[in-house]
Amino acid sequence: QLGRTLAHTAQALGFKVAVLEPSSDCPAGQAADSIIVSGYDDQAALAQLAAQCAAVTTEFENVPADSLALLAQQTFVAPAAQCVSVAQDRIAEKKFFVDCAPLSGVMPAPHKTIASQADIDAISDDLLPGILKTVRMGYDGKGQVRVKTRDDVAAAFAAMKGVTCLLEKMLPLAYEVSVLTARGADGESVVYPIAENVHRDGILFTTTVPGPNVSDECALRA
Repeated sequence: QLGRTLAHTAQALGFKVAVLEPSSDCPAGQAADSIIVSGYDDQAALAQLAAQCAAVTTEFENVPADSLALLAQQTFVAPAAQCVSVAQDRIAEKKFFVDCAPLSGVMPAPHKTIASQADIDAISDDLLPGILKTVRMGYDGKGQVRVKTRDDVAAAFAAMKGVTCLLEKMLPLAYEVSVLTARGADGESVVYPIAENVHRDGILFTTTVPGPNVSDECALRA
């Protein structure tokens, strides 16, 4: 659906839109000027897309980073393959935030990689209760299990077929916000109003801009 919205917005600005998607009936393809029905790693399809497009982007993080790198050899691609590779791997993502913390002042929740029974046995008490998340492909509540004990972690890890996971400490949260910044190819950056999100059953239900709680706090601080 985000791809469909992007297509409509681009067309309103006078651009034509081509979409590469495995499904011929995808929302973005229904709105596009042309659609290439193929897998994201089909090199012939990628070459066809690159030949048609002056710029290529992706509307979600699970497109193979190698495909974006291949496209970048022939046309402009944003976000870059390296950025997407971080976003699609929770271990790499956590490391990125930790590395940025000296400048940003923002640390991720306490966490631990779980790849074996030995990792489960070594879980410190202060990491529980938590959420066990698959390192790759989990979204909208998928690939995530709430756990209270090491036995819970072991059972969830087994149910996930032993794929590498990340155990993240559950924190007391008042609400969730999204902070979005964008940087253009010319280096200019913009910061968008802070949004407040509400989830139902692990799936985003509403986003309010500006966030009501955020707005109140900003007003008080001002």
